[in-house]
Amino acid sequence: MQNHISKNQLFDVFSTVNSKEIPFINQEEYLVNGAFKPWNGSFNEIHSAICKPTSGEKLERILIGKIPKTGLPEAMECLESAELAYDNGFGEWPMFSVEKRISHVEHFVGEMLKLRTEVINLLMWEIGKSEKDSEKEFDRTIKYIYDTIESLKKLERKSATFTIEEGVIGQIRRSPLGITLCIGPYNYPLNETYTLLIPALIMGNVILFKPPKYGCLLHYCLSKAIEKSFPKGVVNYLYGKGSEIVEPLMNTGKINVLTLIGSSKVASDIKKAHPKVNRLRAILGLDAKNPAIVLENANIENAIEECLLGSLSFNGQRCTALKILFVHENIKDEFIKKFCEKVDALKFGMPWDEKVQITPLPEENKFNYLNDCIADGESKGAKIMNENGAIQNGTLFFPAVMYPVSEGMKLYREEQFGPIVPIVSFKELQEPIEYMITSNFGQQVSIFGTDTHEISHLIDGLVNQVSRVNLNVQCQRGPDTFPFTGRKDSAEGTLSVYDALRSFSIRTVVATKENKDNKAIINKIVTEGESNFLSTKFIF
Repeated sequence: MQNHISKNQLFDVFSTVNSKEIPFINQEEYLVNGAFKPWNGSFNEIHSAICKPTSGEKLERILIGKIPKTGLPEAMECLESAELAYDNGFGEWPMFSVEKRISHVEHFVGEMLKLRTEVINLLMWEIGKSEKDSEKEFDRTIKYIYDTIESLKKLERKSATFTIEEGVIGQIRRSPLGITLCIGPYNYPLNETYTLLIPALIMGNVILFKPPKYGCLLHYCLSKAIEKSFPKGVVNYLYGKGSEIVEPLMNTGKINVLTLIGSSKVASDIKKAHPKVNRLRAILGLDAKNPAIVLENANIENAIEECLLGSLSFNGQRCTALKILFVHENIKDEFIKKFCEKVDALKFGMPWDEKVQITPLPEENKFNYLNDCIADGESKGAKIMNENGAIQNGTLFFPAVMYPVSEGMKLYREEQFGPIVPIVSFKELQEPIEYMITSNFGQQVSIFGTDTHEISHLIDGLVNQVSRVNLNVQCQRGPDTFPFTGRKDSAEGTLSVYDALRSFSIRTVVATKENKDNKAIINKIVTEGESNFLSTKFIF
């Protein structure tokens, strides 16, 4: 266990940064209509999650790049480019065969792999993600793309047949939805963005892509691979301020799909801006306040280890993180003592440090919010339980364990999305159940226990409150073949390798009466390969 941490120790960590290794991306162009267009206007500076000491012995974020500060005219230019590429479904990309779209995505993966080192480095510098987790995010994204390709091939094989029912011949396949506005998150700026973008693309949609505020430089890096891999106008990049460009884009009524991982409030506001909301398909990953329920009979060592990982991996900046722990009254003292010891033993440092667990936070005003949550809790009876809790300097914030947290505190209902772990003790099982029933969110829950009767009761009820119940393990998204969604304000649509292909497309049928002339027409089209949609071609 490490000793008491001081602000000076956190300061010293930043002193290890080698100025020669600091990246700088000078982006003076943006991708629109298949080409990089030079930008001669103003720029937004991009600062790292990592700080450097100044002459006054203070810490300031390191400047690592700049991006175009585009506005509404450029956003509308991107929309026009997407319209031309989609051409009301008659564009080259939506009319391609599935096999040809797959070949373009495979080419993109090849180009993307060449950029692995650069992307991993930018993940560390932009958002403070550890080197190990950055590597994992890149490699998992590559695997997700390959799995998506294989899943689409299987889907196409099943569709490569005709059905005859009640004298009607039909072939049922999937077709794209149209122009897709894709807005990714900062915490997984590569993986979670591409779990939206890739299935949307491969199903024949065209993309307006707005990179996240934090984690945008790596997308400029990857836009080079995009430009080499897809027809013009299929993917266009939006760099304007979201509050200034997204609503006007939606106001046009030309956006067919909104896919976003972010807050439910932002998603609701964007959807309301569309003049014909029934024409808008939304695939959303939103807020979550996933609880852990630690029963009296739980294996306490396992519960502590899983709750530690679940609540503080990547500093708690995951939508699937455990954001509140309900611990049975009879084991709370032992649980809190051992949990706090584990938290205080977490290694803090720079993203590239070996076995680092606590790294700098990328959001500029995050400390203000975290400290406000702690002050609010303390004013209402809670306190920091671990010795090193909330020690902070620069962009490093050491995790704080708060107890007893109760209704009325910010930490009880709000998603803190950071390194604070609220703990609530309970006597009756109905207490955490009521919490989940009354929660605005319904993504996941973790149950820790060994009593099968008690666990079964929780499972049978909680599957009607959340979309995933985890038994004796932390909440998580993977494996990517599992459905990823949520109830209430936590999600709309389902994301997984299998489900995402369906989320970004619609079942469509070509049908005709079963007679000699129609059979001849269909046979000629299929035999001579005249249609990409009406086809029995088998994709291996």
